[in-house]
Amino acid sequence: MSERTAIIDIGSNSARLVIFEKTSHYGFHLICEQKSKVRIGEGAYLKDGYLQPIGIKRAFLALQSFVHTIQRYQASKTICVATSALRDAPNREIFVKWIERELGLYIKTIDGKKEAEYGAIAANNLLPINEGITIDIGGGSSDMALIKNGNIIDTYSLNLGTVRLKELFFDKDTSLNKINTKAKAYIKDELKKLPKHFRHSLAIGIGGTARTLSKSIMKNIAYPLDKLHAFTYDIDTHIAYFKDIPLSSIKNLKRFNLKKNRYDTIREGTLIFNEILEHIDAESVISSSVGVREGVFLEHLLKENSLKFPTKVNPSITSILDRFNPLEAIKSEQKSKLKLASHLYSILQNEIGDKERYKKELLWALQLSNIGKTLTIYNANQHAFYIAIQELNYGFNHKQILLVSLLLRMYEKELSQKPLFQKFKSLLPKKQTFLWLNFIYTLITILHETSNSTDIIFKYKKGILYILSNKPLYLAKESIKALEKPIHFTIIVKDKSNFPKNKSLKI
Repeated sequence: MSERTAIIDIGSNSARLVIFEKTSHYGFHLICEQKSKVRIGEGAYLKDGYLQPIGIKRAFLALQSFVHTIQRYQASKTICVATSALRDAPNREIFVKWIERELGLYIKTIDGKKEAEYGAIAANNLLPINEGITIDIGGGSSDMALIKNGNIIDTYSLNLGTVRLKELFFDKDTSLNKINTKAKAYIKDELKKLPKHFRHSLAIGIGGTARTLSKSIMKNIAYPLDKLHAFTYDIDTHIAYFKDIPLSSIKNLKRFNLKKNRYDTIREGTLIFNEILEHIDAESVISSSVGVREGVFLEHLLKENSLKFPTKVNPSITSILDRFNPLEAIKSEQKSKLKLASHLYSILQNEIGDKERYKKELLWALQLSNIGKTLTIYNANQHAFYIAIQELNYGFNHKQILLVSLLLRMYEKELSQKPLFQKFKSLLPKKQTFLWLNFIYTLITILHETSNSTDIIFKYKKGILYILSNKPLYLAKESIKALEKPIHFTIIVKDKSNFPKNKSLKI
């Protein structure tokens, strides 16, 4: 059985369990995710930080259930971390020892800077970013990290959390204007502690508040792709929307397209988020579906790699190929296939004219070209599309995910499948460019499907594409003849036939 690692994250508001399964040295995927709104810190901020019986009971029952799940999945390693509410609690050690005695679960309490570092490790490896500031708003704290040139420069933790603000301000008064005024003053005072170099135009939204707001924006604008991770938006476009949420009563929150299970703390979280975004001079937000739990996992996975995946390794591509590539014997041909595609893309540039802007996406699609066959060879291109659009999560932006997925889907005679292209048009290259990419992808796939260890050379002259081969390409010729082309040009295949020349043969 593959190695499985369970991560438990006990926050002030929620406790979460995730179980990751390794598929190879750098390949992994999520096989289980559970969550419980334990609110372990409920009542604590008005009681000098002491954990109260109601929160303790919920936390125990949730952790007990998590332990049963971990046993059922036969995880080989379990790591449990606790954040703000527990680290602030004077009775923390009593709770931790009790849980260890009753459930056999060791809880490691981490400080705010470590919490921010975990979020940054996850974002730095699993989002298509090179720099920015992570913002993880929890129940008791807001943890931030500054990333520059792919390196985590600094981390900081502020005593700004949704549950903390709820109990200190929102539960104490009925006048929303007064509440917001007092809460804003409290937030601004806390933000004065943030080092001055925490300034960047890109904010990386981690945690429940940021995710909830991103999902609501996606609904409001009818965003075509149902994928939160790496969704990006301009702050100015939605700032009025963000400012209205903290001033709303809970009853009226339904008009904001927000999830009901976030009503209890979304006003507090949005107020904190607004003030932080303004303070750090952020202009846009990229949404992250990864955070502390993924950071804890990656700290162990990448401990020998300076907490970074090697430059040419993408964990999503690696994991997909580990699980969905049935042609193990042909893996050795991947390099020649990608080299061939790169050459064809290059020599057709006079016609395409995109300066090879989409080379990475084209090569990724070719790497994944066989994944649909894992399910069945019939409609394999459709299966590949669904696998890719669901599993291409880490290190890709949405435009890249869609382009790769649609190249896998629109194979051979499906270049102009209008409904699917129209649905995602706003996130795709212009149609003529897409047709060229699909032509190259399909031609290279045909050649590799119908040949074995063949040396192929492409030449393009005066509207004629020559395909030169040292071996027969009989089956390829039939498919190429029926291949749709983006513009009118001629394809000539020159191969070496192995048909026996036997003069005595009579038919």
